[in-house]
Amino acid sequence: MDHATPLEQALHAARALVLADLVAGEVAEADVVSLVEDSVVHRRWWVEQWPEGVDYLAGLVAQDVQDALLEKYGRWPLCPVCSHGDPHALDVEPELGPDPHWVCGKAGVKVASVGGLAPVFHGSGGFAE
Repeated sequence: MDHATPLEQALHAARALVLADLVAGEVAEADVVSLVEDSVVHRRWWVEQWPEGVDYLAGLVAQDVQDALLEKYGRWPLCPVCSHGDPHALDVEPELGPDPHWVCGKAGVKVASVGGLAPVFHGSGGFAE
């Protein structure tokens, strides 16, 4: 029997979506996965304080991990849409809302839902400084 609360189910789902994108970008090393776990711990507390925010977990965990990666490794995930100019990262939209997706702010296009980068990357989603 599954006794997971709706909060735990949402946290597990957010973790799985972000991990799927990290795996798609071939950057899911142990220290990077630890950043996901740190975010999940923080967001568990956050949703306990604001239960209405449970639908926003996937986007928030994605943003948390993106911010932590920027500090340690560089921009991620790199935009697969723009082939010229300096490499830039995709953004999560909405910043605080349900159904988060990765977008290219320069081109103004939705690239993939959070958790759905695998068909987009094909192994080229590493870091850029």
